[in-house]
Amino acid sequence: MRPRSRERRAGAVQSTNDNSALSKSSLAARGYVHDAFAALLVPGTARRAPLIHRGYYVRARAVRHCVRAFLERARAAAGAPRAQILSLGAGSDSLYFRLKTAGLLAWAAVWEVDFPDVARRKAERIRDTPELCALTGPFQYGDPALSLCFESLDYRILGLDLRQLQRLDQALTTVGLDAAAPTLLLAEAVLTYLEPDDAAALIAWAAQRFPNALFVVYEQMRPHDAFGQFMQQHFRQLNSPLHGLDRFPDVEAQQHRFLQAGWTACSAIDMNEFYRCFLPSEERRRMEHLEPFDEFEEWHLKCAHYFILAASRGDTLSQTLVFPPSEAFPRVNPASPSGIFPANVVTSDHHGPDLKRYGHASVLLSPGCILSTGGFGEQEGRHCRVSKFHLLSRYCDSEWKGKHIRSWRTGAQWDGRLYHTMTRLSDTQVLALGGRLSPVTPALGILQLHFVESEDNSTQDLNVTVTKAGADEDTTLSCWRHSTTEVSYENQKYLFVYGGRSVVEPVLSDWYFLHVGTMAWVRIPVEGETPEGRHSHSACSWQGGALIAGGLGTSEEPLSSVLFLKPISCGFLWESIDIQPPITPRYSHTAHVLNGKLLLVGGVWIHSSSVPGVTVVDLTTGFSTEYQIDTAFVPWPLMLHNHTSILLPEEQQLLILGGGGNCFSFGTYFNPHPVALDLSSLSAGQ
Repeated sequence: MRPRSRERRAGAVQSTNDNSALSKSSLAARGYVHDAFAALLVPGTARRAPLIHRGYYVRARAVRHCVRAFLERARAAAGAPRAQILSLGAGSDSLYFRLKTAGLLAWAAVWEVDFPDVARRKAERIRDTPELCALTGPFQYGDPALSLCFESLDYRILGLDLRQLQRLDQALTTVGLDAAAPTLLLAEAVLTYLEPDDAAALIAWAAQRFPNALFVVYEQMRPHDAFGQFMQQHFRQLNSPLHGLDRFPDVEAQQHRFLQAGWTACSAIDMNEFYRCFLPSEERRRMEHLEPFDEFEEWHLKCAHYFILAASRGDTLSQTLVFPPSEAFPRVNPASPSGIFPANVVTSDHHGPDLKRYGHASVLLSPGCILSTGGFGEQEGRHCRVSKFHLLSRYCDSEWKGKHIRSWRTGAQWDGRLYHTMTRLSDTQVLALGGRLSPVTPALGILQLHFVESEDNSTQDLNVTVTKAGADEDTTLSCWRHSTTEVSYENQKYLFVYGGRSVVEPVLSDWYFLHVGTMAWVRIPVEGETPEGRHSHSACSWQGGALIAGGLGTSEEPLSSVLFLKPISCGFLWESIDIQPPITPRYSHTAHVLNGKLLLVGGVWIHSSSVPGVTVVDLTTGFSTEYQIDTAFVPWPLMLHNHTSILLPEEQQLLILGGGGNCFSFGTYFNPHPVALDLSSLSAGQ
């Protein structure tokens, strides 16, 4: 790489420190962590979104867990020298000050290394802040010849490039780092910004330099799936691309990387596993209730794409079980795929406006006409709650065209809700139930959409009116992420509304029956054991009842259960369907029944590192199989969560509409085009 290019990359990487420091300051200000020093080490303030807070929270807790494990083990070692913490690429982190306040540096000291400009700015910040100087004690303002920017009795900051290992080694020796002492090397989102050869040299140098050490790494992984592709694209746009992910795409490869470099033991887990297994349930509940939150998919996907690793050398620290095995987070990997469903784009840019949104609802009005409403997406050049309706119409056997339509300005207006449901009542009437306007504002009332075709009976120019259905004061449904399914009882049609979440309850387990003819809520007896509450599950009609699959349960845990609300003479009965092999717990998927088989499409799961495709469950035998989606001919990435899907049984096709989400700090992604899955191989295998 040319020198100027290396300098530009270094500057871009340094800017990530500034963003990270502001996020850590916002994290502390909102009470996620106790850190009185984060705000003192960074100029300015910023209020981050709850999703950003969660991501930085789990990172902070994982690093804290490793640091505490190291210090406890180093202190317990009889006759061991004073412990050392060497933070590589430390940036504006407040670790030293937090440890000093907690009384954990009586037998340890901290060294920090970062680019010279970053280290110098931090040293100046400490010097100019009395609260920080009071903790460091007497200090010297560094020696440029030694790359030393700050020095006190137990704290040193060096300005060095980690790619220059000979200079790094010499400088650390000169400022008193003891190679024989128990040493914790800490690299938070550092190695991945180095070229792979530079990172490999650093890992090997540390193994040779410190015979009694623990190396803790936090960074990204899983570059090849949809979220991973979007994550990489974000960092490329910042001119700080992620290196080495192709070589080391998962925790197994990362472990092998360290063992090959001379480390004697290594364990690594993704952040979903850390969060579930190494944080007490009370602490998780505290965090989950700090702010209104409704971006579960992106939270779990972010955690699936970051890992925490601990590699050790030496008798003292090799006995340190930083991540002991736990049964609290069992891996449930899907079976090997039994087949492939090819995917292709059904509309292109010249076929009208695309359906770039998520959290919407879609319904098949007639065999060649699909209506989608609400959600969050692109509208008139900005990202917002979508007020326009989207109509996808078929004009010949395989050609579809999209069109945006607005409601007539008579009666009620569409309120921009998302995470609602829509049910077709007839070719010209649709019912919208539930939804939200924000995580603290439910969309109240039932909306009925009426469609009137143009004079030439063409679906190109449907006109829509929106009216309130039912009583104005009806607040029965103040939930979202629920399901609505058509069921039959005593030859009458009802809508079965189940689960979801609300402002008050993070997970709901109740249900309601809406009589379609009168638009009145009625009571119908339901027998059997009440299922666990859930939201973001799937539901579809079958044999006059409702099939409920997956969802996100209490403690934000994905579920694997498949339930059948079975019609019986006196009402309905909850039954559990036994599935073998068991399906991977999931949520934010869609579902359909085709020829006696339940199709579970996409979704988010955290108990497997594979990518969800389509799970097919034979409802007669309970036998499940997996199908991969071949995305070779569709725009990549294709995110299969927060989407809707429409089954076209005659064509043996499944249309996937919209989908995507707010992908942590990487930006918002919308699937650009509707996609069709070819299900013909499913029928051929019968």
